[in-house]
Amino acid sequence: MDRLDNTVRPYAWGSTTAIPGLLGVAPSGEPQAEMWMGAHPGAPSRTARGTLADLVEAAPERELGDRTVAKFGPRLPFLFKILAAGAPLSLQVHPNLAQAKEGYADEERRGIPVDAPHRTYKDANHKPELICALTEFDGLCGFRDPQETADLLDGLDVDALKPYVDLLRTRPPGAALREVLTAVLEADRGEMARTVAAAATACARLGGDYAPYADIAHHYPGDPGVIAAMLLNHVRLQPGEALFLGAGIPHAYLDGLGVEIMANSDNVLRCGLTPKHVDVPELLRVVRFEPNDPGVLRPEASADGEEVYETPIDEFRLSRYVLPEGAAARDVALETPQILLCTAGSVRAGEYELAPGESVFLPAGEKAEVSGPGTLFRATVIV
Repeated sequence: MDRLDNTVRPYAWGSTTAIPGLLGVAPSGEPQAEMWMGAHPGAPSRTARGTLADLVEAAPERELGDRTVAKFGPRLPFLFKILAAGAPLSLQVHPNLAQAKEGYADEERRGIPVDAPHRTYKDANHKPELICALTEFDGLCGFRDPQETADLLDGLDVDALKPYVDLLRTRPPGAALREVLTAVLEADRGEMARTVAAAATACARLGGDYAPYADIAHHYPGDPGVIAAMLLNHVRLQPGEALFLGAGIPHAYLDGLGVEIMANSDNVLRCGLTPKHVDVPELLRVVRFEPNDPGVLRPEASADGEEVYETPIDEFRLSRYVLPEGAAARDVALETPQILLCTAGSVRAGEYELAPGESVFLPAGEKAEVSGPGTLFRATVIV
């Protein structure tokens, strides 16, 4: 077992207080958006034996286990994070595995540098995600029913939005969503900026269900993504609740602290709320234009007290233990690699005492016991 020393990424949308508050340290005044745990080459976790990326590269079977390597190759298949949103993140969507492989191969053939700002596919992998709230957590996830969105937009009483209202009310749901999103993203930027400003003023005046969009517009004035965001379900997670974000589902995180786990990929197609490149044709190819319920997940408890967040993919499996004081230690050994993260209280993991925000890596097959009192999240894979 290795204690992890993890990098905090200072993205502009990050909270200045949430991660320092979890770690029990004084805020620096700078945004602290994500703490990465894993072997991603962009910021691999450090251990006393070297970086986790180097350890896995040197001995993948020993660190990951034979079955993990046979299924996913000689790499840790997931990236685990603490995410602290102090402002809305970009509105985005991720490709499925076939789309990622095709898109990556196409951009490689065309000779687009992988670090080019207009490059869409950074790798050939998909990027399913799971976000689990540690505090109340606001986000957008999946398309709202078009009739409900029509009512929402109509209530703003903005003339430039009337054609979208008509489309949403008269066209079949999938076609309506595609036509409206396309029109928003391809509109004249000057005209759309005026429409967004009028909508933002109305949202601020009306409050209630409109309040999240007023805040989004405050952070991204004139951005077409403000109108695109109004097509999506607004979700407020309570601590312990989670969202699974599969391929093609548009989403954005707005505010709050959570733990996030994802397949190890950087493939993101942006729909708005960003100064970065928006590849509209590719975006429209990848987005699933169908209304859906965001499907809030709550953990399912097993006999040994492990609470599992069930998802339909194998690259990661997230669970948690709420460990009471005085209870017997629990055996957490698996034949797969694990990252164990304390988020509350004090957890004993093997030889290490973990405070909130501290984590360890447990190689495949290594024996370990955990005890509380505290809350421990476990990230692993399914083989």
